[in-house]
Amino acid sequence: MNGPSQRPTILLVEDEPAITEPLAEALEREGFEPSVAAGATEAIEMARAALPDLVLLDIGLPDGSGLDVCRELRRETDVPIIMVTARGSEADRVAGLELGADDYVVKPFSAREVTARVRAVLRRSGSKGKSRDGAIEIGEVRLDARRREASVGGEPLDLSRKEFELLRTLMEEAGSVITRQALIERVWDMNWFGSTKTLDVHVSGLRRKLGDDPRRPRYIHTVRGVGFRFSGPDEA
Repeated sequence: MNGPSQRPTILLVEDEPAITEPLAEALEREGFEPSVAAGATEAIEMARAALPDLVLLDIGLPDGSGLDVCRELRRETDVPIIMVTARGSEADRVAGLELGADDYVVKPFSAREVTARVRAVLRRSGSKGKSRDGAIEIGEVRLDARRREASVGGEPLDLSRKEFELLRTLMEEAGSVITRQALIERVWDMNWFGSTKTLDVHVSGLRRKLGDDPRRPRYIHTVRGVGFRFSGPDEA
């Protein structure tokens, strides 16, 4: 999480000093606040304690796989993750993206390429939250994207991954209509070929868990023939 200097914090998970030292220096020169974890266990502990703005995660670690670290982080947080893989390891790159990584870089790489990718991923993720701690509050609904927690009236919501992503997408653009197609692309995949009824099922489930009456909604409004809109702060 950003400290008093507001420099974006980067957790660099890599056990080779020949990589971490020059890369950490380059990140610092570019305005980031880097920290280094040399293994999987240390990475998870540091991510939990420090809540970094982004994780640069090597797949090959001395005490485990970076894929396992990615999986664990995704259970707890929505922090942006860039996987670092060896040349030719396409299977690792695909696995990382399927686990929820946001991007990847391939060794050997230049510090310039890494910092460019870090900026791009932070730029994409930076538009998602409305507060520095990732929390959005509208009416009695509170969503903390960084901790992947949501509640209504102070009571935790038990949401599936897709329900959480759907709620987050709607709340981040509260007051604006989001088309059905845009929701499908953002929450599922831009190449999704399944039935759009999946969206309706998830919206229905969200409404039920929020205690929202679809006939007189407080939060999730249907814009017939277009999509859905989450109430703005002044409405809820």
